[in-house]
Amino acid sequence: MTIDWLRDFCLSLPHTTEQIQWGDNLVFKVGGKMYAVTALEPAAHWLSLKCSGEDFAELIERSGINPAPYLARAHWVAIESEDTLPRAEMQQLLSRAHAIVFAKLPKKTQAALAAHKSSTKRPKNARRARRKAG
Repeated sequence: MTIDWLRDFCLSLPHTTEQIQWGDNLVFKVGGKMYAVTALEPAAHWLSLKCSGEDFAELIERSGINPAPYLARAHWVAIESEDTLPRAEMQQLLSRAHAIVFAKLPKKTQAALAAHKSSTKRPKNARRARRKAG
């Protein structure tokens, strides 16, 4: 897995935004709250992400996964390298991280994000309407 893969996957999750913070870290957020952080330059950890309390306890028992510096008390783990976990498991963990953070957003923020998504969707029959008009 590469940073390009990570970026593509995270940006495919609903309402995800990205931002460079703290010099050389790429931060993925939903509703302005971060759920994953990766270093763009070589560092001690490849990726840090939010997880549930149960997942946190299980993950930190595994080789190559540690409590994330400064964020462990909020159930964040730090994954040492791109090869620590299989791709499918990484996708699952990132999806869960996104869902955990989204669920903790204020209901008003969740509704605003959902409304924004539905207002930017193209109607299903738009293509058919264009063909008839043209």
